[in-house]
Amino acid sequence: MKIYLATGNLNKKKEMTQILSGHTIITPKDEGIDFNPVENGTTFYENSIIKAKALYEIVHCPVIADDSGITADALCGIPGIYSSRYAGPEFPKGRPDGTKIPQDEQNRLLIAQLNNALAAGADTSRLKNGPRSAHYTCAMVLYLGNDRVFISQETMEGTIVEKIEDAAGTGGFGYDPIFFLPQYNKTAAQLTAEEKNAISHRGKATRALVRIINGIENI
Repeated sequence: MKIYLATGNLNKKKEMTQILSGHTIITPKDEGIDFNPVENGTTFYENSIIKAKALYEIVHCPVIADDSGITADALCGIPGIYSSRYAGPEFPKGRPDGTKIPQDEQNRLLIAQLNNALAAGADTSRLKNGPRSAHYTCAMVLYLGNDRVFISQETMEGTIVEKIEDAAGTGGFGYDPIFFLPQYNKTAAQLTAEEKNAISHRGKATRALVRIINGIENI
């Protein structure tokens, strides 16, 4: 089945192609489609719907869209839906001019912001996985038309490393080198693709939609 993926992120395409084996995954760029919707939702779900609907209205074929990001739990939602735009404590929602900073800098700034919050006495008593607990979230939409929409949302739990020197791994992307998984004693970037897809927020959300895809006739 041909499924359009509402992203320009080649890393996401690679992950989704691995998880959705047996289906042909196409991004807008693959077909020369100009696609850059304004993601002005206030939740991961809202942004995924915005992207899915915008691409469906162009291609009129099945579309999968996701919105995902990382949250340091002690920072009460930061960076969250602004993960890709995050530019440190002064610009947690991104720089006003829209420019993005390199991922390594985002990683360094997030560690520093978390460390500063903990040193200042941030209340972490509610955090079951400790003061450095964090989670990835992925909201994913299968869009088949205005009245045929399926949604799944999943998380991957872990912690943020204590210092940038602890960042490790060359796999994955984004904040994976600083996202530590105690059960593996590795960062997400140190996992194999198969290991990560088995436990990741995006892997779990995608598999939920795969069950829907496989159960629908005349999709």
